[in-house]
This record gives sequence, structure tokens and C-alpha cells, in this order.
Amino acid sequence: MKKLLVILSALLVVLSLTACAPKEEEPTYELALVTDIGTIDDKSFNQGAWEGVKQYAEENDITYQYYQPAEATTAAYVEAIGQAVDGGAKVVVTPGYMFAPAILEAQDLYPEVKFVLLDADPHDENYTEFRIEDNVYSIYYAEEQSGFLAGYAAVIDGYTSLGFMGGMAVPAVVRFGHGFVQGAEAAAVELNVDVTVKYEYLNSFAPDDAHKTKALAWYSEGVEAIFVAAGGAGLSVMAAADTLDTAKVIGVDVDQSNLSDSVITSAMKGLTTSVYEALVDYYADEFKGGVIETLDVTKDGVGLPEDFSRFTTFNQAKYDEIYAKLVNGTIVVKKDAAKVMDLVLTKVVITLIGSE
Repeated sequence: MKKLLVILSALLVVLSLTACAPKEEEPTYELALVTDIGTIDDKSFNQGAWEGVKQYAEENDITYQYYQPAEATTAAYVEAIGQAVDGGAKVVVTPGYMFAPAILEAQDLYPEVKFVLLDADPHDENYTEFRIEDNVYSIYYAEEQSGFLAGYAAVIDGYTSLGFMGGMAVPAVVRFGHGFVQGAEAAAVELNVDVTVKYEYLNSFAPDDAHKTKALAWYSEGVEAIFVAAGGAGLSVMAAADTLDTAKVIGVDVDQSNLSDSVITSAMKGLTTSVYEALVDYYADEFKGGVIETLDVTKDGVGLPEDFSRFTTFNQAKYDEIYAKLVNGTIVVKKDAAKVMDLVLTKVVITLIGSE
């Protein structure tokens, strides 16, 4: 009996000490990014935005974290945003048009949190309600201008058999493709050459052996360079090009030249810089809440990497010349054509595979 009492007394002491011990606090993260389809190392859209968060946070000793939704649905995006807010986020960056309905909800659910929404402005899934509150800054990019520069550069450099592979026929990707064709047309008229463009949407932003097989088929049919505006799917096209001696790729969103020697240039959007600057504004109490802004050539929002070493004839001087014409309005790139086949072209022939 005495032994039992000793044991019970010891247990009471342990329980008492445990109850009095301070609970370990969960870590909090002041800056957050919720990924779209893909991951933060997709070498494209998510990664470009993430690097802006990471750069600002590390330079200013601020905690940061990313959250990946369970699936590509509005409900999953809202849930992931909630996780970020519960984790202490004061600013949440959401890259991609698919976040529009989620931010329409989140801006009301979390009025004290600031949201940086890329490639969209808040609206419902039926496109019947459009509303942006003071805690949301919406950033678009003039992809048609970036695509134009890529198409122009490729044809000026001597490529006359081109391909365009888009991830899906969503607005940003469509603008890339339409701009690419118009840039090829401008250069073809300037040089008085004929150009062909195979044009297709992959219905995927992820790497897939099927994309590699398709790219190999295009190259075997004579396509010299493929502009692939499809996130991680571009890695599959690069893998195809890497098996051939002369096949070339044009990257997207960020400078992708480090991914493959086949990448001659990339149609870039200022993802990292624009996210970084949005955070600068937030911490300076100058957050652009309620603003919908398009970053174009006049704001250094789009362009090509200023490394032209993988071109033969296209160079810095030619780039500066065509860029200036976009800035001053001498050249205006159309972005409102419903279909690529609606564009008026004289020197470019498009083969549309599938539908747009």
C-alpha cells in the first residue's frame, strides 16, 4: 500500500510539472505565398513570384513561408490562404488567374491581411461579380509585348519555322501566343521572308513524356524553335531539344537559359521585381490597395533577358530599337483578338492544332 502511495505521489508531481511547463509556441510567418498549379521550384511562374518574396524577406530579416493547395479549386485555394493567415501572414502573394474567385472571398474574410494577386483581379467563377477591396493589389503583365519581342527576335535571327506550345488557353498564355505570332510577322515583313508557326495548347502546365514526344515530332517535321508558355511543361520540351543538335526553345516568365543550352531567349514577366516592389510599398505604408495595374514595357514589366549570346545576328542594339518602338507606341501589339486565326498576317502562316 505504501509503495502504491509513493508511485501515485510521484505521478502527481510529474503531472503538476507538466501542467506548469510553458507550451512551445508554433512558428509564425509574416510573408506568405500560396502556389498555383505547380511548385515554388517550377522554374517559371510560381518560382518567379516566390523569389520576390524570398528576396525581400531575407534582405529585411522577415519570416516567410509558402503553402501549396491540396488541389486546383477555389475551395482549396481559400483553405490554403486561411492556413497562411493562421500562420501569421500579414501579406499573402497569390500567383495565377485561378486565384481570382478565392481572393474575392479572402479579401472579405481577412480584411486585415494584404493580398498581392498576379495575373488576375478578384471576381467570381461565373465572371458576373468583379470587386476589389483596399486590401488587394492586382498585377497584370503585358504578355503580348513579351511574346512579340520573342517572336521578333527569333525571326530576325533566321528562324523561319517556329512552334508555339501553350499550357492552356487562359488569358495570359493566349496573350503570349498572339504576341509571339505578331512579333514573327513584324520581323518577317522587315526581312521579306515567309514564316510558318505550328500552334497548340497542351492542356497542361506539368512535365510529361507526352510533351517531349510531341516536341520531338515537331522538330523532326522541321520546326526550328518552340516557344513554350506552359510552366513546368517547358522542361519536357527542353528535354526533347537537348537530344538534338539544332533544336531550340524559347522560355517563358523568367530567364530559363540556365535550364538548357537549347534556350535561346525567354519571354519574361517582371514577377520577382513586381512582388518585391509590392512588399517595399507595404512596409512603407504605401500599399496599392484597390489598384489593378498592368506592367508593360513602359514600366519595365516585360521583356527579354539582356544576354543575346545564343543568337547569331539578333543583338542588344536591335533589341533596344524594337523595345523603344513598343514604348513610344510606334508598334502596338494587339491583345484582344478572340482567336489566333483572327490576326491579320501577310508573311506568317499558322497551323492551328486542336482548338483555341
